[in-house]
Amino acid sequence: MTFNASGTGVALVTPFTKQFNVDHDALKKLCTHVINGKVDYLVVLGTTGESVTLSETEKQEVIETVYSTAKQKIPLVLGLGGNNTHQLCNSFKTIDKKKFSAVLSVAPYYNKPNASGYYQHYKSIVHTSPLPIILYNVPGRTGSNMSAEIQLKLAHDFKSVIATKEASGNLEQMMHIFKHKPKSFQLICGDDNLTLPAIAAGASGVISVVANAFPAEFSAMVAYCRNAQFELARNIHYKFFHLIQYLFADGNPGGIKVTLQELGICKSVVRLPLAPPHNGVQKSIRSVLKSL
Repeated sequence: MTFNASGTGVALVTPFTKQFNVDHDALKKLCTHVINGKVDYLVVLGTTGESVTLSETEKQEVIETVYSTAKQKIPLVLGLGGNNTHQLCNSFKTIDKKKFSAVLSVAPYYNKPNASGYYQHYKSIVHTSPLPIILYNVPGRTGSNMSAEIQLKLAHDFKSVIATKEASGNLEQMMHIFKHKPKSFQLICGDDNLTLPAIAAGASGVISVVANAFPAEFSAMVAYCRNAQFELARNIHYKFFHLIQYLFADGNPGGIKVTLQELGICKSVVRLPLAPPHNGVQKSIRSVLKSL
């Protein structure tokens, strides 16, 4: 069970029409755009994809659209997580492992499990999943932090736990994981604006939001970082630094969808309970885009 999570992964948005239906034509256009930008893999039905607002039928339709567009040109990672462990494990049994290379599974949200709860949750997934597991720690969304110690214990105890997407924003936690991880275990940055320092500290790459819009540029920055060409990487990092700040200023994926609409790729429609970024943020995004 191997998957190389190095380089640039893209947390794909799910485009919607003005009637809030999945816009499959725009999704195909987006997939082609990011694949042509030479990213390394795509994450389907992640948080940025608004997966919690999609029906099971819609999820399967999104998977089919992305898979048929990618045409095995690029690996696909499936976003599949939740806070009901038993129900989640049943979902893992239905994964089509011919379509996906790994699963990105977010830490349980809302319940706020203790260390043992996190461990037992992922242990249950490991014993059910037909694919390698990428942990996903994002305390800003889940309400609690999955500690470095728990992530490391899972990495050492289970070979199929191959990586972690760290979106805690805590570089010290990331460095602790890198220092004590198994050799083959990969550390993935989950924050676009921390990608450069994270790779400098040992991360193998990023799962990016901004790369939906600027895949070629962000992939180039990641490649420069991984080749220790940090002066070249910094030029790109600071070029997009303020845009990335605005993308997350009033909710994700609202900001990136405004950007994608400006680029003519998809509409900026999000589903409730999300709402579009307020006018000031949208104005700032458009202003930065004009300057790029």
